[in-house]
Amino acid sequence: MFSGSIPALVTPFRDGALDMQAFARLVDWQIKEGTSALVPCGTTGESPTLSFDEHYRIIDACIEAAAGRVPVIAGCGSNDTATAIRHMRHAQAAGASAALIVAPYYNRPTQEGMLAHFRALADASDLPIVVYNVPGRTVADISAETMCKLAEIPTVVATKDASGDLARVTMHRAGAGADFCQLSGNDDLWLPHAVLGGAGCISVTANVAPRLCADFAAACAAGDWARALVLHDRLFPLHKAMFTDASPAPVKYALSRVHDWFSPDVRLPIIPASAASRAAVDAALVSAGVL
Repeated sequence: MFSGSIPALVTPFRDGALDMQAFARLVDWQIKEGTSALVPCGTTGESPTLSFDEHYRIIDACIEAAAGRVPVIAGCGSNDTATAIRHMRHAQAAGASAALIVAPYYNRPTQEGMLAHFRALADASDLPIVVYNVPGRTVADISAETMCKLAEIPTVVATKDASGDLARVTMHRAGAGADFCQLSGNDDLWLPHAVLGGAGCISVTANVAPRLCADFAAACAAGDWARALVLHDRLFPLHKAMFTDASPAPVKYALSRVHDWFSPDVRLPIIPASAASRAAVDAALVSAGVL
C-alpha cells in the first residue's frame, strides 16, 4: 500500500507557536523532491508536545497542502486507547489515507493488551492502520508473533518497524504474508531492510534530503543494489547526525541550514541541538551534497 521515501515530518515552531506557513512550504517542497507519502504528528513531529487543537491543525494542513498528490499517514497513536480513537476519527474525517499508531507507551501493556488496543481501534474506525513498533521509546515491544496476529485485522495494512531487529522482516513476511507492507523505522537500516523485502522507510533524514532519499528508494525498488549502496554510503553520515542529540533538534537545525524560512525551534523537554551536534550536522550536510 505504501512504499518509498516517507518523511516523518517535523512540526515547525516559531516563537512558541505553530509556523503554519513554514509547514505548508515544507510539504510542498517534499512532494516536489520526490517524497512518496507524508507522516505528520509522529515522534519527529513532537506530537507529545502538541495540544489536540494543534495536532489536528497539522493533520488538516498536511492534507490540504498535499492536495491529493501523495498519501498522508496521520500520526494518531497514544498510550490511551480512547485518545487514539479520537485522533483516528479526526484524521479519517479530514481525508487521511491511513493512521500511524505507535505501540502504547509508558503503560507497558502485555502482548494481549496490545492486541486488544489495536482491535479496539479497528472496531472504532475503518481507517487503515500502520502499526509502529519502536521499543527503544515505548518500552513495550510488539513481538513478531503479535505483529502477525495484528496483520489478520483487515484494516491493519502495514508496519513501521524501528525495533532494530532485521530478522523481523523475514518473520513478518513468513507470518503475515508478502502483501503485508513493511516499512523501516530506522534510516541507517533502510538498505538491509529493503534487501530483505521492505517497501520503504518512514524517515527522519528525508526531512532534509528528500531528493536523495527518493533516489535511494527508487534504486531499492528497481533492485539496483549497487546504486543503492552508493547512495546509502552518501546518506549514512546524515542518518547518524540526525541522532547526535535528542530528535528532532538535529534535523530541525539541518532544515534551518537548508531553508532560511525554517526555524530550528523545538519545544521542551527537547532543547536546541548542541554545538557538537550542529557541527556533525553541518559536516554531514556537506558530505551528502545537501549544502
